[in-house]
Amino acid sequence: RDCWRLRLHFVALPTTMEPTSSEAAPSMVSKLSRTVVQRTQQLLDKSTPYVVPRWIFLAVSLVLFFVRIYMLQGWYIVTYGLGIYLLNLLIAFLTPKFDPAVAETDDDDGQETLPTKNDEEFKPFMRRLPEFKFWLWAQRAIGVAFVATFFKAFDIPVFWPILVMYFILLFAMSMKKQIAHMIKYKYIPLDFGKPKHKGKQDTGKVVQ
Repeated sequence: RDCWRLRLHFVALPTTMEPTSSEAAPSMVSKLSRTVVQRTQQLLDKSTPYVVPRWIFLAVSLVLFFVRIYMLQGWYIVTYGLGIYLLNLLIAFLTPKFDPAVAETDDDDGQETLPTKNDEEFKPFMRRLPEFKFWLWAQRAIGVAFVATFFKAFDIPVFWPILVMYFILLFAMSMKKQIAHMIKYKYIPLDFGKPKHKGKQDTGKVVQ
């Protein structure tokens, strides 16, 4: 009987428990990060048609980065890594999405190729790396490199003239190979001088 009397004194625990501060914190952080990502994506979407201002902003960012490197007299490895990354982006930007060399050996794959004759149908140049992604990834790389200059761990001692000579040699060899590829398959990765197809202008007349 004493045991039953003791059990009656126990109060039932509530079925619903309010979240503690430690459980509410991750939800606030995830909500804040989601909001930042959405706002950033909205700004990127709005900046898509402004090609010239975007590249001017990138050029200013790159100049500011080089000014900081010159003032600090260090972080040459970071600068070299940034240069190699930008060079790879440039090569991908100048390279067609579908390689004509592969299309010559396999014509039955159904992929669109670049025209090599005057009587062939005009097809727009499709890049392996689109312009907007080229700008976005380059801008991100400059930002990451700029942040890296605030950490002493990335300031690795190195004889920087060797890095400069090696980068110039690598740039010359890469561009020589790319230009030879352009001449061989007769394509121009730039939009200057190419015909632009436009639709018929709307005269406002209603055809009955």
